[in-house]
Amino acid sequence: MTSNQFQEASRVFLLLAVLTFSILTILGTAILLQAKLLKEPVLSMKGLAPGMSSPFFADLIGMELPGFTVEDNKQNTFSSSNVLTFLLQVLTNVNPQDPKSLLAGEVPGIRDDIVPLRKGIIVGEEVPPADYAPPEDAFIPKANEHTIPENKPVQPQTQTPTIAPNQKSAPIISKDGKKVVFIYHSHNRESWLPELKDKGITNISNAQDPTTNITLVGKRLTTKLEELGIGSSHSATDYPTAVKSYNWNFSYKYSHKTVETAFASNPDLTYFFDIHRDSQRRDLTTAKINGKSYAQVYFIIGHRNPNWRKNEQFATKIHEVLQEKYPDLSRGIWGKGANNGNGEYNQTISPNSILIEIGGPENTLEESYRTVDVLAKVIADIYLDAEKVNNNG
Repeated sequence: MTSNQFQEASRVFLLLAVLTFSILTILGTAILLQAKLLKEPVLSMKGLAPGMSSPFFADLIGMELPGFTVEDNKQNTFSSSNVLTFLLQVLTNVNPQDPKSLLAGEVPGIRDDIVPLRKGIIVGEEVPPADYAPPEDAFIPKANEHTIPENKPVQPQTQTPTIAPNQKSAPIISKDGKKVVFIYHSHNRESWLPELKDKGITNISNAQDPTTNITLVGKRLTTKLEELGIGSSHSATDYPTAVKSYNWNFSYKYSHKTVETAFASNPDLTYFFDIHRDSQRRDLTTAKINGKSYAQVYFIIGHRNPNWRKNEQFATKIHEVLQEKYPDLSRGIWGKGANNGNGEYNQTISPNSILIEIGGPENTLEESYRTVDVLAKVIADIYLDAEKVNNNG
């Protein structure tokens, strides 16, 4: 082989090697991206838009709508540097143009992900709470379900617990005898498979019901707090029937109106609890304490609330008492951003506003009641301690 032939063969080999490497890189990137999106498609795609810059997102729209323009004389969004930056951010959550993203994995609250703020006593793998959208047909009104006429305004159904005729009403020892606790449910139809077995429901994603649902747990918590002398009220609003053209994705928009209305009518409200049922399996949502099974709890703090650390401090008080007196009942406090849900959860209204996940779809109502009875005692003690401090101060 002559020298020229050898050089030509070398160039061809080098070209093929570069081409092969490029193809493998593209395929590998596509596989990683597909795996990331398929892991939790709804949540991942929800977080995709916030990860784009406004000009990048606008240019994507402009590709489909030629008449849609934002700026002239600007750098091409689809330049190699911008595309590489976007791909790197999607795959690694690190933005080369944002130095703080390099620290996000180590400092809670910087990254817009689900992060543990306070860890519970872990049994097995540390798993964050889950919040999966129900099937599209889960909220189609049944023949026996009540619907709200379109021309009738919707008002939150604020309730106080009923007292049996032979039972004396518990004394309200909150300041001036006022209601200070408000309990509600953004996902009010979350239910449990053991309670729906007579209806033939066996899939956890279908554990939704218009009557046998998480509002019963909220009502129980309200009753127990009242019995302990803490003025409380409860909203059991069924949003799928109360809201025209109901959309599960707007759940916190609906509950925000409920909270606003409640606060407007009662400015003394100080503590707000949005009670949910988690979506994890039973082995991740159940605790054994003194031979009895309890529904475990997660506390959720929204990082879209600029003052979320104050809400976390309140949740930490409850979490630490549970850890001390009822080990394994709390699976910790978790922070969430817009990439993993609403990210605010009506928590800007008060530093004492938190979201509590109680149990999962395979727990029973009895297990949830046991947990709520414990929570009521802990919350009441924290409130009364705070009142003593205020009165002494």
